Amino acid sequence: MSEMKKATRDGFGEEIVKLGKKDNNIYVVDVDIGKSCKTGAFRKELPDQYLNVGIAEQNAAGVAAGLATCGKIPFVVTYAVFGSMRMCEMIRQEICYPKLNVKIACSHGGVTPANDGASHQSIEDMGVLRTIPNMTVIMPADYASAKKLVEKAAEFEGPVYLRFTRDAIPMIYEEDVELEIGKAHKIQEGKDVAVIANGDTVCIAMEAAKELERQGISVKLLDMHTIKPLDREAVLECIRDTGKIITVEDHNILNGLGSAVCEVAAEAGNAVVRRIGVQDQFGQSAPYHRLLEMNGITAENIVNTAKELMKN
Repeated sequence: MSEMKKATRDGFGEEIVKLGKKDNNIYVVDVDIGKSCKTGAFRKELPDQYLNVGIAEQNAAGVAAGLATCGKIPFVVTYAVFGSMRMCEMIRQEICYPKLNVKIACSHGGVTPANDGASHQSIEDMGVLRTIPNMTVIMPADYASAKKLVEKAAEFEGPVYLRFTRDAIPMIYEEDVELEIGKAHKIQEGKDVAVIANGDTVCIAMEAAKELERQGISVKLLDMHTIKPLDREAVLECIRDTGKIITVEDHNILNGLGSAVCEVAAEAGNAVVRRIGVQDQFGQSAPYHRLLEMNGITAENIVNTAKELMKN
């Protein structure tokens, strides 16, 4: 893991320009928030493929749906709170029900909005959207994986929700990392406990795994960047190899990554799962890392949870 940090929204902003230059069917539908969501370069370089509908998220969903019926590949770009909940009915009715090729690309996922407070901290988005049929839900772990998964989303036929961070986070992967939608990326093998993380918590899980290995506990570590469709086989492998799973996410522990893993584990049996994430509570205006600490989303808590599981 590199000491360099970059926000995943930066990876999106760079990759969408690259994709738009290669394919003039790629469109950005902005809701007047391009500066924060990093679409400024796309607007300047590809103005004919850029639409700003103003502060009208529901309208953006409808415009994108219309573009998709004409063979375009629109990316609706906004904050995660707006792109998941304010647009939810339109996503369901106008995008997912007819299974149109629309991508919802959202910055400020999880508690990264920090001092902006609970109104801007999207802790429910991936859970809300994973319940809608035909929707694919993705959160990259770093800058390089954001670029790769944006590319994969553009190639994928159907609705996709992409969630990015506002804050800079450690760079984990090389630029040429190979990732596939719906397939977990195995960071390391292990036999004692499995840690499954996604997004900005992957680097935290990596810190915890390093400390646990130092203490003699072998850790299988997965980056579950796609929570729908969840890589069921990867979870079953964790159950077979360890029987002890810890999920880590910057999202409510209800209906997010932890819940998705628990669904598989409950059906399969023979596993204990502990969920680390936002503890079903709204955030407040505070620094990003303080908000993570308030919810136990720390390397220390992962280590302690793993050690407790090892006692059973």
